[in-house]
Amino acid sequence: MSTSKAKSKVQPLSDQEIQQNYSRFQNDLQTLAGKIGELEQEAEEHTLVLSTLNEALTEEPDRKCFRLIGGVLVERTVKDVVPALQTNRDGIKKVIATLTEQLKATEQELDNFKRENNIRLIHKA
Repeated sequence: MSTSKAKSKVQPLSDQEIQQNYSRFQNDLQTLAGKIGELEQEAEEHTLVLSTLNEALTEEPDRKCFRLIGGVLVERTVKDVVPALQTNRDGIKKVIATLTEQLKATEQELDNFKRENNIRLIHKA
C-alpha cells in the first residue's frame, strides 16, 4: 500500500519538464549511437591491420613494425604487436556490446516515458 501512496504523492511533470526529459533522452541516445559508431570503426581498423599483420606473422614474425601508443611511435616486432592488437580489438568489441545494451535500455526508458506522459510525435509533411 505504501507504494500506491508514494505514487499518488508524486506530482505530475510540467510540460517544460517533460520536454527537457525528452530532449535529454534524445541526446543520450544520439551520444550512445555516435560512440558505438566510432568504436565500430576503430574495431574495423584493428581487424584490417590484423589481417595484414597475420600474413607477416606467418612469413616473418621478427619483422619490425611501428605502433602508436599514447601519441608515441614505438618500434616492435610483428609477433609482439599482433597479440596486443587482438586484445585491444576484443576489448573494443566488449565495450560496443555494453554500449549497445545501454542504448537498448535507454530506448526502452524513452518508450516508457513517452507512454507514461502520453507523448506523440507529430510529423510535418
